[in-house]
Amino acid sequence: MTMNASIHVYTMKNCPYCLKAKQLLTQRGIPFTETLVSHDNDAQWESLFQKSGMKTLPQIFHGDQLIGGYQELSELDKKDNLQSLR
Repeated sequence: MTMNASIHVYTMKNCPYCLKAKQLLTQRGIPFTETLVSHDNDAQWESLFQKSGMKTLPQIFHGDQLIGGYQELSELDKKDNLQSLR
């Protein structure tokens, strides 16, 4: 993991856990980029599944490394207030 690895969050409209993940990152001052995944874009979903093995959103990456979803982000926050993502 590099020090300047960026955070990328894949989200979907009206997704409460996506919103929570973005709020947590913002509260901790962690900059991130976001990709909105369309509910009916099968190719985008398949590509994400190939990358992460996950079929749910949000999907949060630190560089190329999968953090997971909101649950995993929240657990990481409890450990170090997301300092490991800086």
